[in-house]
Amino acid sequence: MSTQSTARGHGDRFVYRRRRNVELFMDLFALALGLGGWLLVELNLFGKLPENLPMLAAGWFGLGLAAHAVVRWRLPYADPLILPCVLLLNGLGLAMIHRIDQVPLPEKEALHRADTQMLWTLLGVLLFALVIALLRDHRRLQRFPYLLFLLGLVMLLLPLVPGLGSSQGMGAQIWITIGPYSFQPAEIAKVVLAIAFAGYLTDRREVLALAGRRVLGIDFPRLRDLGPIIIMWLASLAILVFQNDLGSSMLFFGLFVVMLYVATEKPGWAVLGVGLIGVGGVLAYQFAGHVRVRFESWLRPFENYDQNTQVISAQFGLAWGGLTGRGWGMGRPALTTFSYSDMIATSLGEELGIVGLMGIILIYGIIVARGLRAALASHEAFGKLLACGLAFTFALQVFAIIGGATRLLPLTGLTTPFMSQGGSAMISNWVIVAILLVVSNQARRPSPTTMPSTDARFDNEDTLQIPVVRTDGSRRGEA
Repeated sequence: MSTQSTARGHGDRFVYRRRRNVELFMDLFALALGLGGWLLVELNLFGKLPENLPMLAAGWFGLGLAAHAVVRWRLPYADPLILPCVLLLNGLGLAMIHRIDQVPLPEKEALHRADTQMLWTLLGVLLFALVIALLRDHRRLQRFPYLLFLLGLVMLLLPLVPGLGSSQGMGAQIWITIGPYSFQPAEIAKVVLAIAFAGYLTDRREVLALAGRRVLGIDFPRLRDLGPIIIMWLASLAILVFQNDLGSSMLFFGLFVVMLYVATEKPGWAVLGVGLIGVGGVLAYQFAGHVRVRFESWLRPFENYDQNTQVISAQFGLAWGGLTGRGWGMGRPALTTFSYSDMIATSLGEELGIVGLMGIILIYGIIVARGLRAALASHEAFGKLLACGLAFTFALQVFAIIGGATRLLPLTGLTTPFMSQGGSAMISNWVIVAILLVVSNQARRPSPTTMPSTDARFDNEDTLQIPVVRTDGSRRGEA
């Protein structure tokens, strides 16, 4: 990324290029890779291209280019790498779900999960565009941190309400069912709580950074400041014990601890958070049977084949795929339970190989890195914490789910962002990307030099146009 440092009165400024044409080229490349995966599935399974190829290509490229057009229109200085990475992950996920849909099921109707996932992608992109169009300044989200915090906790615990919550899949009670529709409120809660944490920590970071007792060279927080972390710890334990949801419990408490450490720069908070996670894990293992089952399946999966079929078949699939994979449509990923959702990472590893799976993980790493870059470039504390929290949401989620699928960690019920089948996760993740791009645009665009007016008829919006020197030597006036 080319920048130019110019000393102008108040210090050095870095002026970023817009790079929208670069983003357009990468968007087209990402869209082509996603469509290519879909077409390779058709060729390898049926030996011909699908009849609806023109309509399919037009719809997919049209959706991606529409997302790019909204960014170009509203966020000219936004990070140029995030959207292409998201489109690539979304496209590969759609191709893999389509591939799993082609597995013949005797005496059952053909599945259309990929069609449903495409509809959820369309809705996610629409909300993505709506957030970008309406959210001119992310600092508007800072106004009501306590209300958002309460709303997030209510949404997290809402599935515990009798008659409203329901369990699916692994038995985790994380769904809300209203008529024929169901969704996971935790997916929306992660966005709400990330905003609430950023707002709260921006207001209270100086108080929370005050040192209490010093132990082994580490300054721990004062007892009077432990209220928020204890509340989140108890909420995460409630999710773990009553909802059987190990993944969300780890995600939300880990997110709060990470943001707390970033806000205060005090390692005592991180040490305390890790200690609380350890205590919570021991208590859950002793008193929650489903947690013990998850740990036993992680440590000794082959001792109980009937109970651990999902974990074992996923490992066999990765082993059969090897380094380079069987090829699109040439593996047997459907032998693994929930191969299209919880275990889509192992499905991709089987057909694209360990090399392909590592490439996908690197794409997630780019999204996280660019989110953290936006946090570093942001000029105010709320933007820094918000971008940091949203980036770590992706990092923690990918680490937990892919770590569980590959037996690095106990298996959790989290989704693989933009790839796993599911509407709630798809929508919330597109909203997160929209907010990240808004923060990135605010951080990267040239800041006008504001001069106070002596005339009472004018307010502080009066600005002086100053020529900004770009890296190519051209000059531009920024109002």
